[in-house]
Amino acid sequence: MEPVDALPGPKPISVADLDRKLKRTLESSVTDLWVEGEVTSFKAPTSGHLYFTLKDEREDASIECVMYRASALRARRALVDGARVQVRGKATLWAPRGKLQFIVDAARTAGRGALLEALEQLKLKLAAEGIFAPERKRPLPTDPRIIGVVTSANGAAIHDIARVAFRRGGARILLAPALVQGADAPAQIVAAIDRLERVNGVDVIIVGRGGGASDDLAAFQDELVVRRVASCLVPVVSAVGHEIDVTLTDLAADIRAATPSQAAELVVPEGHHRERALRDLTGRLRRAVTQHFLENRVVLERLQAGLGDPRAELGDRQQLLDDLEQRLRDAAREAVSRRTEQSLRLQARLSAQHPKTVLERARGDFQRLRAQLQAEGRRTLEQRSARLALLAGRLQGISPLAVLGRGYSIALGPGGQAIRDAQEAPPGTVLRLRLHRGSLPVRVEKDIA
Repeated sequence: MEPVDALPGPKPISVADLDRKLKRTLESSVTDLWVEGEVTSFKAPTSGHLYFTLKDEREDASIECVMYRASALRARRALVDGARVQVRGKATLWAPRGKLQFIVDAARTAGRGALLEALEQLKLKLAAEGIFAPERKRPLPTDPRIIGVVTSANGAAIHDIARVAFRRGGARILLAPALVQGADAPAQIVAAIDRLERVNGVDVIIVGRGGGASDDLAAFQDELVVRRVASCLVPVVSAVGHEIDVTLTDLAADIRAATPSQAAELVVPEGHHRERALRDLTGRLRRAVTQHFLENRVVLERLQAGLGDPRAELGDRQQLLDDLEQRLRDAAREAVSRRTEQSLRLQARLSAQHPKTVLERARGDFQRLRAQLQAEGRRTLEQRSARLALLAGRLQGISPLAVLGRGYSIALGPGGQAIRDAQEAPPGTVLRLRLHRGSLPVRVEKDIA
């Protein structure tokens, strides 16, 4: 595979650099805007910041929003799940998760949201049909035999119900698992109620979930779920686990509990209601233990009869141990022999690669190469010497010094330049005559030209 650095094109940047570029682009281009939409998934943690999703109910579009504590104090009342609001702020990118956010610094009410309006219309419709009428409410059984529970199998609600029921004396709990959040939750809740209703002996049903945001409770506002709770043949306790908001399921159920734990407290009796059952269970347990003891005694006697003489069994085990020990010795000898043979082969190969042997071979190669290098050096030196002598002879032939050797001289001016014209040396000029050997100073007395 070709290294990344060798690939053509521009050098790639890191994810963090990309996030920073996107953040700068968004914050410089999408700022100080007013946006209108419907509030969903509203959360107000203890930090004082507000988190919610602004949804366009006409199109499948939404954006996550955050309002910091300094601005939240002025706009808290306008931000409610289902409310339609107008918010002002700027877009940004939250780098730790690469998530697009809209930072809100102001909010104002823009009317009722579509979801809130639809929920109110459904509530009026069901109330007109008598679904929420108090006279339809049924009392809870005083000593239920089986308590049906419709909730998530992995949520905290079933654990809270089981814990409270055990603390109050125990109860038989039958779970019909169902999704309690999401698009498929209403159909699964209805199907779970159907299954529990067909079980003989179920005296009461708890329908609910743990706490969550108002947007997470949509399944318990669904018309199918509300109607099924109202038409159930056994009493239903609604335990949605959200004390602030009252769902339509709470209104349709026979009893509303603020939390799953409170639902268990309402359904499971304690005290003298459990004493009779406890005495009955104690007697059944005593009889079961006695029967179990008798059965185990029969089994023990049968095993003792089939065990036979322990010394014979011990002798068989000892003989098996001796056989295994002999097989282990044989296997060890064979392994040692195989390893010894392998070691000898490796030793022979290692001797051929011993540093002394390798060094001797290298020394012979070095002597041969040095002799070749010396011979080549002498031959090259002789060739270069001959060429140098030839070039020196040619240079001597054209040297000015050779001309001076035939009796000529060169007149040099005060600056050391050669005098080529008498005009360059007027009378009184001091010249220097360069001879074959040495030089003579002269003075120009007069111009005889």
